Amino acid sequence: MWSVGAATALGPADVSLVNVRDVLLNHLTGAGIPVRVSDDAIVWQERLPRALVAAACGAGLGLCGVVLQSLLRNPLADPFVLGVSSGASTGAVVIGVLGVGGGVLGLSGGAFVGALAAFGVVLLLSRLAHGGTAVVVLAGVASTQLFSAATSLVVFAVADSDEARGVMFWLLGSLEGMRWDDVVLTGAVVAVGLAVCLVAARSLDALAFGDDLAASLGVRVAWVRGSLLVMTALLTAALVSVAGAVGFVGLVLPHAARMLVGRSHLRVVPVTALLGAVFLVWVDALSRVAFAPVPLPVGVGTALVGVPVFMVLLVRRRRLA
Repeated sequence: MWSVGAATALGPADVSLVNVRDVLLNHLTGAGIPVRVSDDAIVWQERLPRALVAAACGAGLGLCGVVLQSLLRNPLADPFVLGVSSGASTGAVVIGVLGVGGGVLGLSGGAFVGALAAFGVVLLLSRLAHGGTAVVVLAGVASTQLFSAATSLVVFAVADSDEARGVMFWLLGSLEGMRWDDVVLTGAVVAVGLAVCLVAARSLDALAFGDDLAASLGVRVAWVRGSLLVMTALLTAALVSVAGAVGFVGLVLPHAARMLVGRSHLRVVPVTALLGAVFLVWVDALSRVAFAPVPLPVGVGTALVGVPVFMVLLVRRRRLA
């Protein structure tokens, strides 16, 4: 909460930490402390919902990374390995550029439907190939390439310059215009995801060492893997539909959590959620002020941090192979 409060004070308009405190006290306790109307609107209607959505998205993407790295036994897996992000991008472009179903779904709704469609392709390919974790990864790669190509085709063939700019800004990850209903949505889905991960923590510990060992310990491997993959896809789809494609959070933060608390998922899961929340709150806050008054897409900020770490992980994995 300290990070959320401090990040709420950052932005093009000057709002002090004292003013942030006073606005929060007025709305949460009815304290009646005199504050400027502009400060109240900036803090309560704009920056606080944005910071809380950032925290929820960071926590949720971190949880998805933990689950996928364990299920797929791949330290480089992240929430977008299932093609969900590319599918969400295609869904958003179809709504935003072509206007198909825009009156019913809206941009976020289209992104959610596209994300589920991409995950459906992954499930179909995995079932047809009758494979294990490696096939899931390959199916995710195929789905990602398919929907990325579809997105590029629509933008190239149909979108004008303004539409293309707006779509690209969303695709890079954006927390602009977050409202309290977005806070409720992201907070609820992340809370459910956290509860599921904690319940499945011991199964994740076993699955990290292989299916045979997990089965010998009484884990229903197929059911647990299928359930957690579906949960991860739904959680990622919900977060991406709100915030766009925010990469590298789910890749980097699980490794940081393991360095801090070891490999037990009962500890890794909550620590990753906390680290992800703090990380994305601060990346968003710094992205907001780096090129003020024009905000930097938050996905660019996470990539600037995540790409170097990703490279280090690749090198380490090669050396240990």
